[in-house]
Amino acid sequence: MQTGVSMEIVTYPHPTLRHKSKPVRRVDSELRNIIREMFDLMYEARGVGLAANQVDLPIRLFVINVTSDSEEGEELVFINPVLSKPKGSEEKEEGCLSLPELYGLVVRPATIHVNTYTLDGDEIEVDLDGLMARVVQHEMDHLDGVLFIDRLSATGSIEAKDAMEAFQLEFQGRRERGEIPSDLEIAARLEEIERRYC
Repeated sequence: MQTGVSMEIVTYPHPTLRHKSKPVRRVDSELRNIIREMFDLMYEARGVGLAANQVDLPIRLFVINVTSDSEEGEELVFINPVLSKPKGSEEKEEGCLSLPELYGLVVRPATIHVNTYTLDGDEIEVDLDGLMARVVQHEMDHLDGVLFIDRLSATGSIEAKDAMEAFQLEFQGRRERGEIPSDLEIAARLEEIERRYC
């Protein structure tokens, strides 16, 4: 599925970041290897969560370790997560591995209920708050093609404008150098993966 290309975290405005992911219907050894690699990429980038869209995959899963350290905390895999019962409201700063070095204040529910499947197929239901609630909501947004920049205030959007333009120019340059496939090629590849796992 990866066609021998090493996995990398894609950056804005890569089309897969706006792709609405499809539910996972099967887990095989290759998907398990991909999830392991997702954790490795997340640690390397010093992140606390990473969604499949961010590694150019159109499937509903993300990984989290809020310590950002492979030696500490707990490695959690969320497959086909569903969020419900949002309560309260909190504004905190967020960043994203697909928008490196860009940060902004985002308002989200303070607590959330999540229903998800683990890598072993076990169903889990839990109420979350604090950092874990925020990270889960941020990663869940990714699965729906939503980025934290979409949730910035008007002021926050203005402050992020220069950085966004820089990301677009860098992306355009990489595409012109042939480092990033065309939108059509990306769409065909995503469809192939969906046929396999969804």
